[in-house]
Amino acid sequence: MAQLYFKYGTMNSGKSFEIIKVAHNYEEQGKAVLIFSPAIDTRTGKDEVGSRVGFKRKAIPVGEDTDLYRQVAAHQPPGAEKRIYCVLVDEAQFLSRKHIDQLTRVVDELGVPVMAFGLKNDFRNELFEGSYYLLAQADKIEEIKTICWFCDRKATMVIRYVDGLPANEGEQIQIGGNEDYKPVCRKCYKAAFAEQKQEEA
Repeated sequence: MAQLYFKYGTMNSGKSFEIIKVAHNYEEQGKAVLIFSPAIDTRTGKDEVGSRVGFKRKAIPVGEDTDLYRQVAAHQPPGAEKRIYCVLVDEAQFLSRKHIDQLTRVVDELGVPVMAFGLKNDFRNELFEGSYYLLAQADKIEEIKTICWFCDRKATMVIRYVDGLPANEGEQIQIGGNEDYKPVCRKCYKAAFAEQKQEEA
């Protein structure tokens, strides 16, 4: 039975690498997949999923008006011999509520499993829109773990850096890499801002 999966983790937890690995495993068995990635994320190209270890895969860019259900249905017409076995979504936190609704239709009406990968919370520790509705709608939720940048605890949060300093104000969506964001545990997150306040005092 097809299900909607939400696999979340902080920066550097290997989410994009996991997508590339899952796609490879399906395709090695001759089973086609579709990969989607929000058009807003152009770090490795506007139509690619890229991991920090250097692997890349072509992806279908998702814009505000993209209908994910129609995209998948178009690749899976009734009676077709070759069908889509799995849909993979990178940076799913950037999706809108309607995109998540469309993914539920892919699962429920087309019978295609969907694996959505993304961040759960932003640099202010607030949920992204896509993450919020995935947490509400997903059949299965799984954490992809990584360690804190500053200690050996599990990273559960992200610090955004602006001009080398931790920031907890600003636009929610700002695309960046290791120079802009660090995965951290809750203790180190609090310590970073406490230290900054002491320096400003």
